[in-house]
Amino acid sequence: MTVSSLIYGLCAVTSAVCAGLLLAAYRLEWYRLLLWSGLCFVGLAANNVILLLDKVVLPDVDLSALRLFVALIAMSILLFGLIWDTES
Repeated sequence: MTVSSLIYGLCAVTSAVCAGLLLAAYRLEWYRLLLWSGLCFVGLAANNVILLLDKVVLPDVDLSALRLFVALIAMSILLFGLIWDTES
């Protein structure tokens, strides 16, 4: 195991923990910004898992387009939530 694969794994775990905490807080408080942030972190955790797969597990396969697409969707969810909560 290299240092970079360890860091990729820790980033994925950290993003997943953040997503879990944000969504658990949403279940208690019903504050919609927590939901949007939690969903964004779910996407970021998926992005980090894909990064780990891309760089460590499948180094011969280029998954950069998929990683960027997942990150774009995750950020779009958060942006949509921020705009939607501002207008309502």
